[in-house]
Amino acid sequence: MLNVEQKLKILESYPQLQRKNVSLGRVNFHYEDSAYEKKIVALHIHPNGNGYIYAGLLPNYETDAKGFVNIRDYSETDLRTLLDATLQAMSYNPDAIEVVEKAPASKESAPPVTLSSGGGVWINEEGQTLTLKYDNDMWCVYAGQDLEMAYESRSEAGEYLHEEGFKPQAQA
Repeated sequence: MLNVEQKLKILESYPQLQRKNVSLGRVNFHYEDSAYEKKIVALHIHPNGNGYIYAGLLPNYETDAKGFVNIRDYSETDLRTLLDATLQAMSYNPDAIEVVEKAPASKESAPPVTLSSGGGVWINEEGQTLTLKYDNDMWCVYAGQDLEMAYESRSEAGEYLHEEGFKPQAQA
């Protein structure tokens, strides 16, 4: 079993990961170039050696409800294998179709929103749709023309939509 210093050294050897110190001496590592809403690769690496790595996109790992694997007893080889597979999986999103939504005529200054950036139409299993748009420096979720929620970041809006069972829908 690796101690926390060894785990941190391995995680820091990946230049694409950004270290983020969090509470209680724990450390997270983010992958800002992720093709998915999920950016956290390493979660709560704790001084006692416990911690979690995201494996929600990998088929052969038993994960918790949020897609994380406990790495408390991982060897260096096991940890690097998991990190390599996770980073590779997070680097490409086959569902992120680049479709530009036209800005309404009354809001010509609004930037175009793409599905790959998290905007556009989102649909759930019942066929209900919500629209995510960047408007007035906020990420707004609309049900028809009614504003349902507004968030300061795209990731917060995406988390809300995913928690509610919605996924991006390709538009023609």
